[in-house]
Amino acid sequence: MLKSIRQFGLIVMAAVAFVVCLGQLPGAAQDRFEVASIKKVRPTIVSTIEALQKRDAAAARNAFEAYDSLWNGIEVYVNVRSRDFYTTLEHGFQARISKGLEAANPDIAALLPDAQAMLVKFDEVVAFIEKQPPLNPHFDEVARLRIVRAHLREVPPALKAQKFDKARKSFQAFDDNWDSIEDLVKARSAESYVAIESAMIEVEKALMVDKPDVDKINGLVNGIMTRYNAALAEVVKDARAR
Repeated sequence: MLKSIRQFGLIVMAAVAFVVCLGQLPGAAQDRFEVASIKKVRPTIVSTIEALQKRDAAAARNAFEAYDSLWNGIEVYVNVRSRDFYTTLEHGFQARISKGLEAANPDIAALLPDAQAMLVKFDEVVAFIEKQPPLNPHFDEVARLRIVRAHLREVPPALKAQKFDKARKSFQAFDDNWDSIEDLVKARSAESYVAIESAMIEVEKALMVDKPDVDKINGLVNGIMTRYNAALAEVVKDARAR
């Protein structure tokens, strides 16, 4: 009896392990990096809509700022895939909603349907891109660099608004993700790689104090951005040359 129970237990364990393994296998429906990255932007539009429905202008601004940051990372995909879709999202919906939210008392009655229409168009874009063949791998490198850079872009506006905790959080996110793309920068310029690493240490130190030196940090961030963008430009050139 005990032997039978042990055998049954082993069979059950093996079956569970098999099912788990199947769940971990990459399937045909698994999103490629391009599609998965674009889909990560969607929740920020949803959050903007929810905030507008609650007439919470501050929350809507925060949500749409998050959209802008994430969009900056992946917009290259949309721009390459369809200039019309890109123009509609970037220069149409985004421009109108951003401007509307800048007002002291935003016109929520106008902004809400625009945000809802933007979500519909965004889903249309995703569906379109999902059906397209993969771009050459260099475009993924471009996107990875832009996605990481987006965190750094958030630092100067946060400092200007005296939102030092936000600046620290954004820079920490950049620092945390730097390792994922540093080889792309180093391959283009070892000198820039070393300079960026050195400046990052200085920024981290400068942000530790209660009242950071905004001018000093902005100078350091601008220096990092200049070298970073130079490396990014080289990768963009490689992507477009294919």
